Amino acid sequence: MSQEKIETSSVDRELAVPTRRSRPKRIDGSDQVEPAIRPLSALRSLLNYFGNDDSSTARRAGAFVGFRNAQDGILHCFRTQRNMRIHFIVLVAVLLSGLLLNFDNRDMLVLLFAITLVIVSEMFNTAVEIIVDMVTEHYSPAAKLAKDVAAGAVLLSAMNAIIAGTLIFFGQKKLVQIQEQMRQNTGPDIVQVVVIGVVALALLVIISKLLSNTGSPWHGGIISGHTALGFLLAMTIFFTATNSYIAVLAVLLAVLIAHSRVEAGVHSVREVILGAVIAIFLTSLVFRLMPLVRSWTMHRITSPAAAVHNVGKTSGQLSQNLHRVRESGLDPASSH
Repeated sequence: MSQEKIETSSVDRELAVPTRRSRPKRIDGSDQVEPAIRPLSALRSLLNYFGNDDSSTARRAGAFVGFRNAQDGILHCFRTQRNMRIHFIVLVAVLLSGLLLNFDNRDMLVLLFAITLVIVSEMFNTAVEIIVDMVTEHYSPAAKLAKDVAAGAVLLSAMNAIIAGTLIFFGQKKLVQIQEQMRQNTGPDIVQVVVIGVVALALLVIISKLLSNTGSPWHGGIISGHTALGFLLAMTIFFTATNSYIAVLAVLLAVLIAHSRVEAGVHSVREVILGAVIAIFLTSLVFRLMPLVRSWTMHRITSPAAAVHNVGKTSGQLSQNLHRVRESGLDPASSH
């Protein structure tokens, strides 16, 4: 009886204990140790990163050091290099022209990439000039050659941008396509208006702050960037929304943003009004003025063609009438 109990307990023990899975083998035949899986390690690291202690604050501050350094480099190039200021102004002009002419996303991306390549080449040229001036104190043919090569890169990128712009504006009957789009008078793409409008508006605000030496690119300055962005989105909703209550609510939210900038002491009333006026002018230009310009342009284009068609039609009718008169024997020339 005891032997049967021992056998039964041993069987139950074998059934109760699960069999261990064999570990994978290495190439040399030894056991491979599987790493421990910790599913909460990522969440714990994230919570520690956003903690309130001094070490987490230092880590967060260090995460934005690279961004601040890149920002300082771009601002240095803009302040010290005249060509950089020209490139940024051309970038804003191209973005606004593509937005007003209702270019598709492909053409806008090609133009943006071409001009951005010119700006990046100019920044590399500035970096090469700074390094060469730092390591050389006297005239050196090698230093001159390094600067010439960097300047040549800028020239090639500028030529690429000119060729891309020429092909987009004039290649493959592009003017005819633009006229056809203007004839259809279709409304602009909302996503394109928001993206291009935000980029162009941000560049305008930053350029105005740098040229006027007021505030910083992201704080203060002659134009309130927050107010301009708020009114850009609000006026986009105002011109495209079918519900008037939503449009009015969007405008009130933009006014609330402007009031908060004044109450915080970041901007004055004049700076807030200037940002709002720029945003309202830009959105009104896209949604109201440009459709009128398109319709007026198409009327000017189609009017001469219609006049020529009417003249040709009138002359054809006169020739037909003269031919009928001659056939009927009532030709005035034959009577004499």
